[in-house]
Amino acid sequence: MSTPGPRRRAAAAGLAATALLATASCAGADTTALGGAPADAAKLKLTATTPAAKGHLDKARWLLEDEPDSLDLDTQGSSAGRVVLTNVCERLYQLQPDMSVRPHLATKARTPDDRTLVLTVRDGVTFHDGSKLTADDVLWSLKRHADPDMEQADEFGNVRSMEKTGAREITIRFKAPDALFTKALAGDAGIVWNKRQVSASGKEFGTPGQKDACSGPYALAGWKSGDSLTIEAYDGYWGKKPLTRQVTFRWASDSALVNALKTGAADGAYAESPNTASALRATRGIDQYYGPSTASLVLIPTARGGLKDPRIRRALSLAVDRTGIARSGYGGLVQPWATPVGSGAWGYEKPRFAAAQKKLERLAPATPTAADLAEAKKLVRSAGAPADPVVIGTDSSQGRTVVANAVRAALQRIGVKGQIKTVPTAQFEEFYSDPQARAGIDVLVGDWYISKADPMGFYDNGLSDSSNNWVGFKDATYDQRVRAALGTLDDGKRAELAVDVQRRFVDAAVWIPLAQVPTALVLDDRMTGPPASQSYLYYPWAAELGLKKG
Repeated sequence: MSTPGPRRRAAAAGLAATALLATASCAGADTTALGGAPADAAKLKLTATTPAAKGHLDKARWLLEDEPDSLDLDTQGSSAGRVVLTNVCERLYQLQPDMSVRPHLATKARTPDDRTLVLTVRDGVTFHDGSKLTADDVLWSLKRHADPDMEQADEFGNVRSMEKTGAREITIRFKAPDALFTKALAGDAGIVWNKRQVSASGKEFGTPGQKDACSGPYALAGWKSGDSLTIEAYDGYWGKKPLTRQVTFRWASDSALVNALKTGAADGAYAESPNTASALRATRGIDQYYGPSTASLVLIPTARGGLKDPRIRRALSLAVDRTGIARSGYGGLVQPWATPVGSGAWGYEKPRFAAAQKKLERLAPATPTAADLAEAKKLVRSAGAPADPVVIGTDSSQGRTVVANAVRAALQRIGVKGQIKTVPTAQFEEFYSDPQARAGIDVLVGDWYISKADPMGFYDNGLSDSSNNWVGFKDATYDQRVRAALGTLDDGKRAELAVDVQRRFVDAAVWIPLAQVPTALVLDDRMTGPPASQSYLYYPWAAELGLKKG
């Protein structure tokens, strides 16, 4: 699934923090605008893991940036719920900290032909109510995910049939070969629910007061709406037992979250905003880890005005100062990047994708040289400078404001007028989904991530008929190669196609990449263990949280 916006919905202004966090805010911690000393983006080291924990922990206090809407990820797919539930629920496949994918509740998979997937369901697994996980639960869960009203329905568009073909066997048949389906099964499309529990809860499933319906290392122990949510280690878990017995989640955003961590009122968080992590740099008692993510900062052009000509888009890409954006807008905690997908998407063939990304820096330089600007001006002259200003859509957040000003400055350097249109955050989110909302802008200061560790989970956005192809890019060869890659099961051959598709997308500047956004883990320096990569959204990170010393 390709996902607009940050890994959570925009937080409402004035979000109330819990009493614990409010106390932290009053304890003398810095509540000024988030900033901190900038890091050097070029030297930012990304690591998928943290050192393994050696000691058990009785309780941990974790922060989310929002309270979950629901713990039913079929109906409410917010990342706040996912950060909790990935420790409680299990999937047929599992995304690993290094962003590779392995069978999990499916112990093995066979492909008798390129349109058939046969899964063997793991034996000896129990749900948290003690009942056995069966192939019937797996099939029921897959069909629930595939329901058109559910969040993951689009992952099943290529599925022809799903049926139980043995006591512990599920067979899935496809209309055409599908290279990304098993990767979807490592995401929310692969969660296995306890059919009996979900049915018993009815429409209330996933709300406070309801039991979970899962088989993971933790079980839901309680959810006090507006206050906290607690999970506890499940004694009957079939796999490796968690190091931490209990994790309590509370929620706050921005300065309240920073203050709680600074004052020791909380033990850790995955900081969804780079500026939150920046504000905690060099804070005593806190470790920070940065890991690979699929997330990126991008400019998404529309066909309304001056950027409908690909030469103007290429010129803008050559002229924008990505290093300046990283430093001034995000404290150096994003990295100038030449593709619209972060390195966390490289779940296979990493050296090939890394080399391809490096080659594209000539089209998207970190810091424009005199030669880059000369080439950009030449492109503008050949296209003819737009008569009207290029309207840049943004909200007033620190990072986007810096990006918008950098884009206007880049346009001015190459002889094109720029104009910034700032809207409230709630209205900004509408730009992604409503063509009418973006009818008055020429380019959106956007961010994006994909849930699959495969670049091909992104490049369908450039297809001629994609709803995310706002600029009207049409290239029959591009379309053909995207569809070929999506149906290529061999990783090496698919990577070859993906690199070609990526080059075409960036060369045409369908979207203009600016930076990759690493995952940021902030953690009490007595603790260690969780992954530092984007896998935390789909991997049971809390089970590996523990003390550095035994």
